[in-house]
Amino acid sequence: MQESVFQVTTQDNLFIRMKFRCVIYLVDEADPTMTQKARIRLSSTSTEHLDGVCNQIRRITRKTGVRMSGPIPLPTRRMVIPTRKTPCGQGSESWDKWEMRVHKRLIDIDADERAIRQIMRVRIPDSVYIEIELTG
Repeated sequence: MQESVFQVTTQDNLFIRMKFRCVIYLVDEADPTMTQKARIRLSSTSTEHLDGVCNQIRRITRKTGVRMSGPIPLPTRRMVIPTRKTPCGQGSESWDKWEMRVHKRLIDIDADERAIRQIMRVRIPDSVYIEIELTG
């Protein structure tokens, strides 16, 4: 998979530069008195990798003193593909069932510049896909 580089500037001149599979959504709201929030959506086929990334984000928020809610487990997507064992179609009908599960987590944090910069430095395994949405 090819790595992409994203550079985003928010209203507070916060530069976010990412060099891993990540999607950032910026939602502009009119009320400037509200604090900026970041919603992080994680998905993976491996629960161990997913929980490891969640624990790293939790450690960063505790160290920086940023308020965090989550990780909230979202429903697991289960994909089952039945296939015939014999490629030619002769013989008894015997089937293999292949299954893939996609686990998801949701984390909401206050978007502090220091915390966001440290979250960008977290090493993300190849099996974890991350989306970060910044709202004002």
